[in-house]
Amino acid sequence: MSGCGLRCAFCQNAQISRGGMGRSVDSGEFAAICLALQNRGAENINIVTGSHAVPAIAEGLRRARGDGLSIPCLWNSSSYEKTETLEALRGLIDMFLPDLKTLDEGIAAKFFNAPDYPLYAEKAILKMMDMAQDKRKVIIRHLVLPGFLESTREALRWFAGNARGRASLSLMTQYTPPRSPLAAASPARFLDREEYDTALAWIEEFGIEDGFYQELETGDEWLPDFERQNPFSSELSVPVWHWKHGFVA
Repeated sequence: MSGCGLRCAFCQNAQISRGGMGRSVDSGEFAAICLALQNRGAENINIVTGSHAVPAIAEGLRRARGDGLSIPCLWNSSSYEKTETLEALRGLIDMFLPDLKTLDEGIAAKFFNAPDYPLYAEKAILKMMDMAQDKRKVIIRHLVLPGFLESTREALRWFAGNARGRASLSLMTQYTPPRSPLAAASPARFLDREEYDTALAWIEEFGIEDGFYQELETGDEWLPDFERQNPFSSELSVPVWHWKHGFVA
C-alpha cells in the first residue's frame, strides 16, 4: 500500500511510503492479487500501512472473499489511525499487527512528524484488541531506537498495564541507520549490546511472557528495493505481482 500517514525519518520502506512508488489498482485487480498469492502458497494477506486507503481496501477484501479468498487477512499498521477507521474493517481482518512506536510526544514529533501519535496509537491498539477478542490475534510491535531507551521502557510499561493477556509483544531491534540525507536527525548507529540487554531485562521486570524478541544483528543487506521485480533478498520471497510489471509468471 503506497503512501503512509506518518513521515518516519528512518523509514525502511521510504520508496513506497514517501517516494510515491506504486500504481493504482481497482477492486478487481486487488482481489486477483490476493487470489494469486493464495494460489502460490501464501499463508496470509498482509496489508501493510493501509490506514489512508481503508474504504478501497475494504471493498477489495470483500471482492476477494467473494471470489474465493480463504486465507487470513492481517492488518499491519502504524496505529496512527482513528477507531472509526478500524471499525470499517470489522469482519474483514483476522489478525492485527499494530506498532506502538512511542508514547513520548517529543519523540513522535521529532522522528514521526506526528506529535499526536501517542494519543491515537493508544486508542487504536485498544480498539484492535477489543475487535480481536483473542490474544493470539494481536501482536503489538515496538522498535527500540538507539539512544532513546526510556521510550522503550514506557512502551513496555504500557503493554504490561494494558495489553498483557490480551496480545503478544514483538520487541524489534532491527533499527538501521538511514542512508537518505533527509534523515540526518535520526540515530546514526545500530543498537548496541548494552541497550539490547537492558531492553530484554525490562521485559522480565514487567512480567511480559507472551511474545517475541529479535536477536541483535547489524547490517542492511536485507532492506528491500521496490524497483526490483523481487524487492527482497531472501530466497523465501517469491514475487507474484509488481507495480511496474503486473503479474509475475
